[in-house]
Amino acid sequence: MSHEQHYLVGLDLAGRRVVVVGGGSVAQRRLPRLVAAGARVELVSPESTPSVGGMADAGEIVWHRRSYADGDLAGAWYALACTDDTGVNEAVCAEAERSRVFCVRADDGTRGSAVTPASGTHDGLLVGVLSGGTPRRSATVRDGVLDALRDGALADPGEQARFAAESGGVALVGGGPGDPDLITVRGRRLLARADVVVTDRLGPRELLDELAPQVEIVDAAKIPYGRAAAQDVINSTLIDRARAGKFVVRLKGGDPYVFGRGFEEVLACAEAGVPVTVVPGVTSAFAVPALADVPVTHRGVAHEVVVVSGHLPPGHEQSLVDWDLLGRMRGTLVLMMGVDRIDSFAEALRGGGRPADTPVAVVQDGTMRSQRVLRSTLASVATDCRDAGVRPPAIIVIGPVAGLAQAAQRG
Repeated sequence: MSHEQHYLVGLDLAGRRVVVVGGGSVAQRRLPRLVAAGARVELVSPESTPSVGGMADAGEIVWHRRSYADGDLAGAWYALACTDDTGVNEAVCAEAERSRVFCVRADDGTRGSAVTPASGTHDGLLVGVLSGGTPRRSATVRDGVLDALRDGALADPGEQARFAAESGGVALVGGGPGDPDLITVRGRRLLARADVVVTDRLGPRELLDELAPQVEIVDAAKIPYGRAAAQDVINSTLIDRARAGKFVVRLKGGDPYVFGRGFEEVLACAEAGVPVTVVPGVTSAFAVPALADVPVTHRGVAHEVVVVSGHLPPGHEQSLVDWDLLGRMRGTLVLMMGVDRIDSFAEALRGGGRPADTPVAVVQDGTMRSQRVLRSTLASVATDCRDAGVRPPAIIVIGPVAGLAQAAQRG
């Protein structure tokens, strides 16, 4: 094969037959993008990885469970030789050459008639890089281009045009549990385009310092049981700024739809005719325990997780929580906004049947430098929290999983 510089081209494989020979790890990497391109993929291999087999079981590809045979490329538009057998890969490429089918040879890219570029996507843009047989170089350059696009260092005219068209809209962005590195890529990209940012105190505060000086920051901090910006004021702020032609990011802590009142804001904007984009966030209900070595589920320990708001005490006329039912549960209970009433919650759970020695983990300021973890039991957690001066925000995990880290340390 020629070692001249490759000609980079995009193939429309939608509905066209593509043959992949070999069902190992290379195929596992290549198949998802072929399927996403709409190709009619047929795999020829006596064996496959579990993930590749799962794609066949799901009907995403057709799997011929046998070894390659000459003639398998008949009617193909594109082929990939991905086996760990040099002879088989050579035979596949030879048939492809005779049949005038472009073929990628995974074990020796220079001996195929096509190569797979290091590729990635950004907001509908497909980036591909070829480096003449040095894949590590192409992957490094690809990553650099994608990073530059994502943080705005490299301008994307199409993205800029779309944001211009979206002026006057609202993006409801989940900022994650607090650490600025835990916001999603899309959330951070939208934040960088904002004209106005309406933020909670639990949002990733450090990201505000990265905003351009002209960006208006509206503090909608809602401190539990203290000073609060009424929800209707927040709603009207989003709507008024959007109607003035501003692109507004509503930056919320965690995920907007997990006790974040996010859907109330979506409904208000929809009623006012203001378009809304929703960007889910990493919820503190699961992320904070994880960073404190508390898995909310564990094989043989917990088969269910219930996330509960502690905004209202047990027995309150407006409470929608069945505390007796939670007391009979054996799995994991994640209690949010529950620090100030932990004594009544613990009492209600014990009254419903939860053992007094049930492990409890309380994680204050989760994911932040000030994070601290208190480990206790249902019988003593209220006293321990008072003695330790635990204050909101804190996530409380109740159930056997809360004691796993201590058990591992003892082991």
